[in-house]
Amino acid sequence: MDTMAHTPSISLRDDFLTDSGFSTLIRLALTEDGVWHDLTAQGLVPQSATGRAEVRIKAEGVIAGLPLLAPRSPLMSAFPRVTTTCATVDGAKVAKGDIAARLVGPARDLLALERTLLNFLQRMSGIATETARYVTAVSGTRARIQETRKTAPGHRLSDKYAVAVGGGLNHRMGLHDAVLVKENHLAFAGVLRSPEAVRNAISILRGRIPRGRIIEVEVETMDQFEAALESGADIVMLDDMDPRDHIEAVRLRDARKSSTLVEVSGGVTLDQVAAIAARGVDRISVGALTHSVKALDISLDMFPTP
Repeated sequence: MDTMAHTPSISLRDDFLTDSGFSTLIRLALTEDGVWHDLTAQGLVPQSATGRAEVRIKAEGVIAGLPLLAPRSPLMSAFPRVTTTCATVDGAKVAKGDIAARLVGPARDLLALERTLLNFLQRMSGIATETARYVTAVSGTRARIQETRKTAPGHRLSDKYAVAVGGGLNHRMGLHDAVLVKENHLAFAGVLRSPEAVRNAISILRGRIPRGRIIEVEVETMDQFEAALESGADIVMLDDMDPRDHIEAVRLRDARKSSTLVEVSGGVTLDQVAAIAARGVDRISVGALTHSVKALDISLDMFPTP
């Protein structure tokens, strides 16, 4: 296993482990699986039985979610008699056959936590693996790969954490921590698609939001882009625009020595991303990182102990 991992920011790692919403999600996952009333285990497995388990990797990828196995995690707190040891760290490259972690404890507890643990590890590792592919594809350029709010409901924090583990950039967590003016906002702020609507929106927001908050504007035409650039938007997102517009937007931004970041969004695929990055853009948003997750194949192999 390659332990040269990309480590997310400390604040994100702490939030992932201690966030009350994520703890609630874990409790919901355990409850929906009925882990305290496992008819099969209670009928077949003696209460005194103990065992060990191995988190075994069955496909090459990037591992994410191992903090779930920490004793203080909301998952393992529900099974205090199970002890865990991790053989690698989040962000490490893993190969088929690798053992990422080991667990020891009551057999019924191991059986109870199996599916919930794997559901999170497989999803998060799938996100980290796909993110790493995109990041590798744009290496050597100025472009950073970032996620969107297209996450599974309730999984926002863990999905975004997994993107960071894969080397991607975290965008805003929600509606509350940054401004992103989209087409539907402009429909209420002025004439839809007009440059004046963009100027008005930025002007109004500058006077109403807390200082230091990022203002990003989504645009669909070069006229809108120029209005956002002139108005000092921190980031301008080019949504579903022509590749020639990407190049022109970067040229205009650089010619004016502006600090505005140019972002590209809209159905970006792995096959396209290197060409987009080569146009000089700063950010590439990829909704597929979290809305079309292919889980990494991981199993929890169990063995009885005397």
